[in-house]
Amino acid sequence: MQFIKFTLATILGLCLFFVLLVFILVGIGASQDKEVVEVKEKSVLKLNLNVPITEISKSSPFEELGLPEAGSSESTIGLIDILKSIKAAKTDEKIKGIYIEVSMPQAGYAVLHEVREALADFKKSGKFVYAYSEVYTEGAYYVASVADKIMLNPAGGMEFNGLIVEKMYLTGMLEKIGVKPEIFKVGDFKSAVEPLMNKQMSEADRLQTSTYLNSVYDFYLSNVAQSRNIPLEDLRKISKEMLVRNVGDALKYQLITDSVYYDQVTDLLKKATGTDEKDEKAKINFISVKKYVKSDFVVNQNLSKDSRVAVIVAEGDIVSGKGDDESIGSDKIAEEIRKARKDSKIKAIVLRINSPGGSALASDVMWREVQLAKAEKPIIASMSAVAASGGYYMAMGCDTIVAQPNTITGSIGIFGVLVNAENLLKEKMGLSFDRVATGDYSGLGYPTRTMSDAEKQIIQRGIEEGYEKFTSKAAAGRRMHIDSLKKIASGRVWTGATAQQIGLVDVLGGLDVAIQLAAKKANLKEGEYSVKYMPHQKSFIDRLLDVGEKEVRERNIKSELGIWYPYYKQLKRLQTYEGVQARLPFELIIK
Repeated sequence: MQFIKFTLATILGLCLFFVLLVFILVGIGASQDKEVVEVKEKSVLKLNLNVPITEISKSSPFEELGLPEAGSSESTIGLIDILKSIKAAKTDEKIKGIYIEVSMPQAGYAVLHEVREALADFKKSGKFVYAYSEVYTEGAYYVASVADKIMLNPAGGMEFNGLIVEKMYLTGMLEKIGVKPEIFKVGDFKSAVEPLMNKQMSEADRLQTSTYLNSVYDFYLSNVAQSRNIPLEDLRKISKEMLVRNVGDALKYQLITDSVYYDQVTDLLKKATGTDEKDEKAKINFISVKKYVKSDFVVNQNLSKDSRVAVIVAEGDIVSGKGDDESIGSDKIAEEIRKARKDSKIKAIVLRINSPGGSALASDVMWREVQLAKAEKPIIASMSAVAASGGYYMAMGCDTIVAQPNTITGSIGIFGVLVNAENLLKEKMGLSFDRVATGDYSGLGYPTRTMSDAEKQIIQRGIEEGYEKFTSKAAAGRRMHIDSLKKIASGRVWTGATAQQIGLVDVLGGLDVAIQLAAKKANLKEGEYSVKYMPHQKSFIDRLLDVGEKEVRERNIKSELGIWYPYYKQLKRLQTYEGVQARLPFELIIK
C-alpha cells in the first residue's frame, strides 16, 4: 500500500513539475517575444559577422536565455536584421558609430556587397565605421575595406590573393565501390552532374566558371579600389602577385590603416564616442544587431500601415512540401504568396530568393503562384547571393528581376540522376536479386539492375520535355524569343551584371532597391507603406519546442568533422533529391 502511495505521489509530483515548467517557459517566451531593448547614450552598433549570414536570423532559444553552450551551432545573423539596423543607426542620435568584427564571414559575395553598400550609405551621416580583426579573409576584407579605419592585429594576417572555386568529383570513388550513375541532362553547361561523371572540369564548365569568377573578382577589385583610393591596376597587381604577405605589406600598400592590438582599438572607440579614455573602468556601450532590432527606434522605423509591401523570404534548396528552416518548401512558399495576393492591405510583393535550386516540380508549383499574384498586384524578384536553376525558375515569372552585380544566377537547365548499384551489390557484397513484374517498364529506375536503352530513352525524353517547359516559361517571362533564350540557357551560370546585359535580369541592386521598385509600381510613396516580412517567424516557445535530439546530434557531428562537415552536408543533401532537378553544381563556394 505504501509503495502505491509513494508511486502516485511521485507521478503527481512529476505532473505538477511539468505543468509548472510549461507555465515558466510560456512566461519566459512571452517576455522574450515582447522584449524591448533600451539603447544607451553614446552606443556603438557592433556587427559581428563571424557567423553564418542568412536572410533571416536564426538563434537557439537557449542562446536567448544566456545559455550559448546549450544553443544551436547553427545560430545565424540575418541579413535583413543587419540592413535594418544599419539604416536605423544612421539617424539614431544614440548610436555614434559602427564597429565591425569580421575575419571569416560565411556568406556569398552578393550578401557581403549588400552589407557593404549599407555601410557606405551609413557613412554619409558623418558617423564613424571602424573595422578590426586578427585575420582578414578575402570576403572579410571586402566588407572591412569600406570602413574609415581598417585595423589589423600586428601579429595577424590577411588574404588578398584572388578567388578560387574548387569542385569535388566523386567519379573515381564510385568506380572503386562499383556504383555507376545514370546521367540524364539537357545543356552543355549543366555541370551539376559532372562530379558524378567526370574526374575534372569539362571545357564548358571551366569556361563558365572562369567567366563568372573573374566577373565577381573584377567587381570586388573595382569597389575596393574606389574605397581605398588605389588605382585598379595597382590593386590587381597586388592581388595577382600576392604582394601582401604580412601586416607590414598591408600597411605599405594601404590596404589597412592601422596595425593595433584590441586594447588600442577600445581606446580609439572611446575617443570616437566621447567616453573617458583615461578611465579604464569606463566601458564602450556596444549593442549587437540582434538586440538593436528590438529597440523602439528600429521598430518604429516600420510601424504597421494600411498599405504594405510583403517581402517573402525563400532560402535554401528547393523541395516539395513544407520544407524546413534550411530549405524552400514549395507548399509553404506557395501558401505565403497566396496569402500576400489575397491580403488587401498588401499592395505589392517582393520575392527574396537565395537558392541554388532543387526540385523542378517544386519550382513549377511556386512559379504558378507567382503568375496568379502577378495578375493582381506587382511582384518583384530580389536575388540574394545565388538564385540559379530552380531559384531562377522562381524569379522568371515576376514583373521585374533585381540582382546584385555579383549574384550567381541563370543555370537554366535540368538534370536527373539514377544509380546503378548492381556491381556493388552483386560483386562486392554478394547479393543477388530476382523479380516478377506486370509490365515491360515496371522496374524502371531500380538501382539493383542495369537499365535498358529503351528505359534510358524514356527518362531522357522526360528531361528534354522538362527543359522545354523551363525555357518556354522563361522566354515568356522575360519577353524573349525562345531561340534567343536557349542561346543563354543550356544550364550556363552568369553573374548578375552579365545577366542584366543578356536580358535575364532587369535591375542591379539589393533588397531595398527591390522594395522601393515594388512600392513605386503599386503607386506607393515613401512613408505611406510598411514592409511585412513573411513567413511569420516562430515564437520563442515554438523554437524551444523544436530543439531536440536532432539539433544536438547535428552539433556533435559538426564538432567532430570540423572542416569536413560541409562535405557531409553535401552527401546528406543528396538524399533529398527527388525527381527532375534544376540546381547548381552541388555546393558552389567561392573562396
